[in-house]
Amino acid sequence: MTIQLAHKAVLARIKGSGAAYMEATGGTITTDGDYKVHSFTSDGTFTVTTLGDIGTVEYLVVGGGGGGGTSARSGAGGGAGGFRTASGFSVTAQSYEITVGAGGAGASGSPLNTNGSSGGNSSFATITSVGGGYGAGVLGAAGGAGGSGGGSTGDASPGAGGAASPPGQGYAGGVGGWINHYNGGGGGGASEVGATVSTDAGGAGGDGIASSISGASVTYAGGGGGGGEIVAGAGGSGGGGAGATSGTSTAGTANTGGGGGGVYYYTSAAGGSGIVVIKYKFQ
Repeated sequence: MTIQLAHKAVLARIKGSGAAYMEATGGTITTDGDYKVHSFTSDGTFTVTTLGDIGTVEYLVVGGGGGGGTSARSGAGGGAGGFRTASGFSVTAQSYEITVGAGGAGASGSPLNTNGSSGGNSSFATITSVGGGYGAGVLGAAGGAGGSGGGSTGDASPGAGGAASPPGQGYAGGVGGWINHYNGGGGGGASEVGATVSTDAGGAGGDGIASSISGASVTYAGGGGGGGEIVAGAGGSGGGGAGATSGTSTAGTANTGGGGGGVYYYTSAAGGSGIVVIKYKFQ
């Protein structure tokens, strides 16, 4: 009987009879049922003003995507920003600085054969998601390492795809090469490696991962597609920009951490900026 009464008391508290819930400020605040969602698309501060009884949050932290490369032999796609998410993360009643990584710049094509730039890191508390690696454009160059690695240039003797570094935030970039035509490798995504050139087209960017932390399913951290002399690679799902055969490739989508597309000739695109989302029960 005593155990049953204690159990009923716990249930009553959870259901709201005297339960204390977390209160916090910062970012753009929305609700999803009994949960509040704080979304940061730029740097800011998440402040826990009342800790409440639970004292934990769910988070999503995505780094900025890497920029694509430009090359007369097909620049590669940029890697996606690192993707980290978990629930049950303990916080205290204090302020937490939020950093949202910018997307790495593409290359202007003047001069040609230029690597893109790596994306910026995003962070919340002790959690850091590394920016995506740059897509290679320098002849024979490897892709940049990052949350997901950038692809390597479409040279006849290309370097390796960029590594996912540190491990666990994404996947490596693909390898470019020459198969009848020059084609750049795809940037790595959060769920798979960027495509290595195996047919006469630029490598596709690796796909990202879907999250419903905001209340709706959104896919983040797709890799950029590699440039192609005849056919360019598609961007990975989750904001990865498509590669191009000429002109300007497609940028990674803002606040997804998608990698920028590479280009055979002329201007490669920037990666998409990252995002930080924090969610907790408020009623």
